[in-house]
Amino acid sequence: MLAAARKDLLLDRLRRDGRVVAKEIADELGISPDSVRRDLRELDAAGLAVRVYGGALPASPAVVDYAARAAVAPESKRRVAAKAATLIRPGCAVILDGGTTARAVVDAMPKSLPCTVITHSPTIAAALLDHEAEVFLLGGRLFKHSAVTCGAAAAEAASRISADLFLLGVTGVHPTAGLTTADLDEAAMKRALAARAADTYVLASVEKIGTASRYAVLPLEEIAGLVTDADPGEPTIAELLSQGAEVLFADISPDPPRPSA
Repeated sequence: MLAAARKDLLLDRLRRDGRVVAKEIADELGISPDSVRRDLRELDAAGLAVRVYGGALPASPAVVDYAARAAVAPESKRRVAAKAATLIRPGCAVILDGGTTARAVVDAMPKSLPCTVITHSPTIAAALLDHEAEVFLLGGRLFKHSAVTCGAAAAEAASRISADLFLLGVTGVHPTAGLTTADLDEAAMKRALAARAADTYVLASVEKIGTASRYAVLPLEEIAGLVTDADPGEPTIAELLSQGAEVLFADISPDPPRPSA
């Protein structure tokens, strides 16, 4: 089998099974594991797979920069955001992650909602200027790819706050890889924020389900729940439900209701 055909097969198995094991594919095709590992390296370099020990996982399409990310699954993000916004109760303190789904949460929040929003995203803070919410912006080095602060100064600022709720954005949600993102420092900042909240819920629009990125954020057992509009029968969601995870399903109607003022 030619290399191009092998890569097509590997991508098909990633879509179907959510992972590939190099030795199993090599045995099936009667080729050396080194040939499969070489194919997986090339797929990883092309952004089509994420290599892990012994094989690979499907790559998340959500690792593009902030500007490009706005065009990825916008309707799904609006649905997830509308559901996640209902978790923000009057008087509560919420940590709101950066990213386009978190930005959609701001749009879904009633402007008159009395709460406190803590964020390390300048774009989130600016979007809340006309809201009644009190806003605390955590400073630090600006990671321009995701429009958030991270690094030592931001982590130090995070260590001094506490909140009732953290709405966490990730680029991948996978039953074995857990919650992942594409930058090491950003992953560390997300963990620092999760450590300061009583409950962490993940904003999981449909394109992130069943995929993975390079760096681990948290294992699935360390979150309170997942907010998604994925089908309950989707293999990753079905596995999470079988493990007892809380999954909040968003309304899948085309246009989520807009918040009242």
